[in-house]
Amino acid sequence: MTPSPLLATTPTPSPSPSFNPDVVTPGPAGFIAIFLVTLVTVLLIIDMVRRIRRVRYRGEAQERLAAKQPPQD
Repeated sequence: MTPSPLLATTPTPSPSPSFNPDVVTPGPAGFIAIFLVTLVTVLLIIDMVRRIRRVRYRGEAQERLAAKQPPQD
């Protein structure tokens, strides 16, 4: 199977002469934005781990209290 002659003759786009690769960098604003997103993510993870641990400990404490109480008829 050979490629279509139409595809073979399609020119590839050339870069625009007004394109300046130095303008495309994220700069300080991009660094600050990524830093803030990372900071918020880390704080959320720490908070979630604390909440999960608290729920687990409460469940274990309730199980221990239920095991100490005599069964009620």
